[in-house]
Order: sequence, then C-alpha cells, then structure tokens
Amino acid sequence: MNIAILGTGNVGQALGASLGKAGHQVTLTSRDAGKAQIAATAVGASSSDYATAVAAADIVIVAVPFGAIEGVAAEIAPYVTGKVVVDATNPLKADYSGLATEGGPSGGERLAALLPGARIVKAFNTLFAGIQGNPDTHGQQLDALYATDDDAAASAVATIATSIGFRAVRVGPLAASRELESLAWLNIRLQLISNGAWQSSYVLVGAPESSTAG
Repeated sequence: MNIAILGTGNVGQALGASLGKAGHQVTLTSRDAGKAQIAATAVGASSSDYATAVAAADIVIVAVPFGAIEGVAAEIAPYVTGKVVVDATNPLKADYSGLATEGGPSGGERLAALLPGARIVKAFNTLFAGIQGNPDTHGQQLDALYATDDDAAASAVATIATSIGFRAVRVGPLAASRELESLAWLNIRLQLISNGAWQSSYVLVGAPESSTAG
C-alpha cells in the first residue's frame, strides 16, 4: 500500500521503518522539508510535503503531537475525502499529568470531527515507538488495538498492522478511542513513575475470534 506518515518523530520513523520493510511504499512528511528528508533517509522511505503525500496515499497515518492536530487537519482536509486516516496520537497534557480530553470527546473523535470526509481509525497509539519499530521485541506476537466505525477502513488497517507482525484486534467503534487513549496513558504513566524502558505492551489473552478477523 501507499502510506503517508505525517510526523517525523519517534512514532513516525518507527512505523515508517516497519512498514517499509513489509513492502509498503512509505512517504514521511513534515512542515519542515529538511527534517522530513533526513527522517525518510534514515528509515529508507521517501519524503514530501503534506499535500502531495496525502493526495497520493491509500492510508494516511497522523503521528504528530496532539497539540498540532487542528493545524494538520486543516492542511490535509482537502485531500482526505474517502481516504483511511489513522490517528496514532495520544492527547496528553503538556505536563504529562493525564489526558487533555478527560470528560470530553477522545482525540480520535476530535480528529473525525475535523476531517468529516475521511474514514478515521484510531490505531497504533497503544504501542510505544520501540515496539512499533521492532514488533518482535518480546519474542511473541503483540496486539495492535484499533477502533473505527468503518469496516473497510478496519480491514485496511488490520492488513498493515498484520503485515509488520502484530495481531490486529478491533476493540469497537471509533468511540472506543477513549479507552484506547486511556490504555496508552496507563502504560505511559507506568514508565514515568517506574523509570521504565518503554518496552511494555498489551496482549489480550483469549480475545474474541471475531475481533481479530480484520
């Protein structure tokens, strides 16, 4: 698949590397063209500006800081009608004291509101970059939990998650982004209070077979 990744941080580069190794055509993009080119070269991907990358993509992965979501959404909105857009962000407070979306719509739901023409999937947010870049870290298959209202988008995201070595588990409609973001925050907080190595991940033992069908 042709995959555009918006963001050149740890998550963007990790997913770019894994997806490229799996045979997908990956483009990393950023508002800073030089930064995008450096990151793309490091992971064997191509680089481009937002508009060009998104317009050509089958799947768009948003991996920017949550605070940048509104600006990014405004830039890509003209190009994502009918496209699968993956929200890999976590809406953390600036001081890492919790979720900025507490008591309101999840980050995934907010992105959907900003991109009403896109097919939004919340995915990859519960996996740390180190795991995304090396899915075999623990010597067992780990879970890529995702949520969406769109069956075709679910199938597409399950396909790319499986292609890089994860078991894709659909946990519900897009509204389940709230739980996915809370799970991510639980894991992040564990690392912060324990001086962790950012390697812990989730595996659902006995997950319903229908949730892993893709």
